[in-house]
Amino acid sequence: MFIIKAMGIFDWINQSAKNLKDVESKISKENKDVYEVYQRNVVLEREIAQRTEELRLANQTLLTLEQVWDMMNSSRPLSSVLETIVSSLYGEFGYIYSFIAQKQYDETGICYSLKTYLENDFSDKLIKIANSSIYDFKLYPPENGIIENTVKKKEIGYYINLKDFVKENIKNVNEEEADIILENNNIKTLIVFPITVQDIFSGFLSVFSPRKELKDDELSFLNLFARQIELAITIANLFETVKKQAVTDHLTSLFNRRFFEDALHREATRSLRNKQPFCLIGLDLDHLKRINDTYGHTMGDKAITAIAEVINKNARSIDIASRYGGEEFFIILPGIDAKGALIAAERLRSSIEAAKVDGLPEGITASLGVASFMEQTTNIDELFEICDKAMYSSKQNGRNRVTLADIDNMTSWQDIAIDAFVDILSQHRIPFNKNTAHDLLQKLRIRQQDASGLSTQETLYSISDTISKSYFPLLPEGSTKNKVCLASLIAKRLNLAKSEIDKLKIALLLYDIGNTLIPRSILKKPSSLTQKEKEEIKKHPILGTKEVLKSVNNMQDIIPIIEQHHENWDGSGYPGNKKGKEIPVTSQIILIVDSYFAMTSYRPYRKVYNVDEAVAEIKSNINVKYSPELVEAFGYAIEEYKKI
Repeated sequence: MFIIKAMGIFDWINQSAKNLKDVESKISKENKDVYEVYQRNVVLEREIAQRTEELRLANQTLLTLEQVWDMMNSSRPLSSVLETIVSSLYGEFGYIYSFIAQKQYDETGICYSLKTYLENDFSDKLIKIANSSIYDFKLYPPENGIIENTVKKKEIGYYINLKDFVKENIKNVNEEEADIILENNNIKTLIVFPITVQDIFSGFLSVFSPRKELKDDELSFLNLFARQIELAITIANLFETVKKQAVTDHLTSLFNRRFFEDALHREATRSLRNKQPFCLIGLDLDHLKRINDTYGHTMGDKAITAIAEVINKNARSIDIASRYGGEEFFIILPGIDAKGALIAAERLRSSIEAAKVDGLPEGITASLGVASFMEQTTNIDELFEICDKAMYSSKQNGRNRVTLADIDNMTSWQDIAIDAFVDILSQHRIPFNKNTAHDLLQKLRIRQQDASGLSTQETLYSISDTISKSYFPLLPEGSTKNKVCLASLIAKRLNLAKSEIDKLKIALLLYDIGNTLIPRSILKKPSSLTQKEKEEIKKHPILGTKEVLKSVNNMQDIIPIIEQHHENWDGSGYPGNKKGKEIPVTSQIILIVDSYFAMTSYRPYRKVYNVDEAVAEIKSNINVKYSPELVEAFGYAIEEYKKI
């Protein structure tokens, strides 16, 4: 029995040992499985980290490129866009240094100057090696060196040793000093990417990398940045071209009228702030009509161009010269008083007299006027007016001379117009909304009391438009200003005296004021008018003068212009059936200007004419509504007007 029991124990031990081995085997297998899982997790985590970093870099690339693109499309200066690019490469992407260089030429031949760069510890090392400031830093690559080959062949270039880059491209390097300065630098590769934009820009982007080997995706990324630079330069150049075209006159390349008017406001603000005078020179080419009629308009353009060339040669870098329109020029002279401006104007006059125009047998001369801001006036409208009047005085007194403005004998057309509007509104001479009339009066009285600040002319144009909109709500914004501008160009083309042009400007502010007295039911009638209603409309010139302007001061010379602005050249107009030279020239100008803007503005009962159609319609009425001379002057003026 003991033996049997012993055998049972051994069986149990054997079975337990076997069970233990099974357990150990299972544990070993499970350990192996766990280890394999662990190993797989390690690999997976590494891949996740790698993909996460790649995703971060890709996202950063997209964000940076988006930022660059937004900057390019916001018309930011090119230097700002390029600076963003090199800063991004340094900051977000971990490159040690980068710069953009442009190919140039100096006395020694081809060189590359830095278009944009970073200022950090590494740039300090570069300028020490070159013995130059960062602003004057230049590279002089050999003809068959890496940089020149990169730019010529438009291929990516590499330097694997920074010292090679320094020795090959920087002049007069002290090699021992360079070795000390560049010792222990972290730059492993220097990559050069070509940048070429037609004839505008030839150069390269240089990137200093801490990595010895660059992956294909990194090279693609950097190459993409180089293409972004090319795009930025292209956009910037287009923007500058458009900007220049917007502010310069196409014939003379001087600033245009719009830029001049803005510059005059800016200079007046600066002058008042600094309590420093500036002067304005007005200049008008003599006898341009005679030159055009005798030798043709091409020769007239040559004469105008010759004036511009003389102005450019005589002007200082801070002077602002513009072609105001036709043969008229203005020059702003910052920091100059009247005495200095007279000297400058006389020098200009004599230079114009001495100028030769190829193909023109006779010489050219000009009449000049000078006015001084702060010495004579602190109102820019008045400054322009007295300068303009001085220029006309030079013409009337024999031409080819300089005249200083006389502020004491100056009553501006704006002053007369302001007084007229104050009288009309304060005396309730027209049916007008009382609250609106009160607001307009406030504006006018501010202009009467304060000569500085906003333009008096702009105030007058705004008030005239507001009154006109009370009976014609469809009136386009800026109508009065546009009419005055075109009418002035026509008047100058017809060689009208300054006093006549001033009367014309006042009449243009008031010529339709009689419409305020016409029943609204007629003025706003959407359908065709009856004959009786048309007769009512025809009364508005007389209503305006007899009922509104007759009792207003200084209107005696304006009333005849307004009364006859609907008279036709052949006598078919109204209200007096006057014809030919019986009609004041200024009335004829208002008629043709009013007709042009009526045709090119919306009317519910007919289509809107384009410019060419309106001009053709006006030409078809020569010797009917308009004189041939007036239509010729209009044709010249409309071409000038389209450029403003």
